Amino acid sequence: MIAGKIIAGLLGLSVAGPIGVLIGIYIGHQFDKGLGGLRPMSAHEQAEARESFFETAFTLLGHLAKADGRVSEAEVAHAEALMSNMGLSAPHRKKAIELFKTGSKSGFSVDVTMDRFMAVCGRQNNLKRALLDYLVSLAIADGELHQAEQDVLRKIAGRLGFSPALFDKFMEMVRAQSQFKQSGGGSYRESTSPGKLQAAYTALGVEAAQTDAQIKRAYRKLISANHPDKLIGQGMPDDMVKLATERTQEIQTAYELVVASRK
Repeated sequence: MIAGKIIAGLLGLSVAGPIGVLIGIYIGHQFDKGLGGLRPMSAHEQAEARESFFETAFTLLGHLAKADGRVSEAEVAHAEALMSNMGLSAPHRKKAIELFKTGSKSGFSVDVTMDRFMAVCGRQNNLKRALLDYLVSLAIADGELHQAEQDVLRKIAGRLGFSPALFDKFMEMVRAQSQFKQSGGGSYRESTSPGKLQAAYTALGVEAAQTDAQIKRAYRKLISANHPDKLIGQGMPDDMVKLATERTQEIQTAYELVVASRK
């Protein structure tokens, strides 16, 4: 994409001569970069992103399982059960298990893996967030999160562009959102305890002191970031979108509880 460079360069030439050309080309380059981030992904780019997301997610899952020093049979069985619950196709499930084993090997490098992922998906912020969501959700699925696992997650989050403070908030939100798992619409009527209500605010990443408008904006932003169709369009494999679908339901339930409590 060079239209911005050409136009800005010509304008710079007319205003400030040769120096203006250089300034204009730089400004145009930044403009073209912005347009590049907004344009839809091509079919080839989506295919690359799907492959990268799949491989990165399951190799890192294997690495997480090895974080405490060894991968137990129980952890392998747990990972296979999670893969089945995701709704993976049979070929994808077989490949996921192979990738899990690759990630659990001693020579596996998080840095190399993240370099490859960022080269393909680094401009897709929703996809980066979805990857971290996947890993955190799977890591806490057994009810435990060892310090070694948290250290690995923190390193991955850093490579994805999350600051330490943002990672901590993200962890709090995912934990809170998981409390609304398998809760259908209207579930807010079943539990309005202070603890549950606070969990709902945390799930949305907001505070009780914020206005209705602020909370609604936060809710809409989360729904947009986790929208299954949007993630598929950015390169999430179709048979891995189940978590995103469940996440939007959890966010919806948390929001309904908050709205009901403020009436």
